[in-house]
Amino acid sequence: MLAGSVGIVEAAQRLSAGGATSIPYGHMEFCQRNPGQCGAHRVLHPVAMTSARWKKLQRVNRSVNAAIKPKSDFDIYGKRDYWTLPTKGMGDCEDYVLLKRAKLLASGFSASQLLITMVRNGGEAHIVLTVRTANGDFILDNLRNEILPVEKTGYHYVKMQAENNSGRWVAISGRAAKIASN
Repeated sequence: MLAGSVGIVEAAQRLSAGGATSIPYGHMEFCQRNPGQCGAHRVLHPVAMTSARWKKLQRVNRSVNAAIKPKSDFDIYGKRDYWTLPTKGMGDCEDYVLLKRAKLLASGFSASQLLITMVRNGGEAHIVLTVRTANGDFILDNLRNEILPVEKTGYHYVKMQAENNSGRWVAISGRAAKIASN
């Protein structure tokens, strides 16, 4: 996916935010338990994708995917939907996303560059992490180790966190035109 010696990722499309929409119930509860994870924040430009940042994304995606055993919230917590950082070595899609997001925030990415996103995968709701880059939006997913541009996942994008507030969600109204390569 990297091209050239400067390590620029090939261009991808960008998800286009629409108006405010409902917050997933599990995320709303997560925010009530973890208010520091869900407030307003400064919007930074999409991250410039260097070779080092791309490798960081790959390491985090692969390591979290390998560290967590897939298991439903009901099997772990006795609840249909419970969002939390996984502490028992198991979790479902949003638990993978929360851990990836936490690791990337700790490594210098900003909250406005890491948006929790709801998609439809064969009709089923699924949560992934969208990384906003200067080269477009890329998806970190527990169902694959490969990081893909939004247009190559096969998903139908439904809604995502607002760029300026991790506790608010916006509908996805479509995809913008392809981002030009640097």
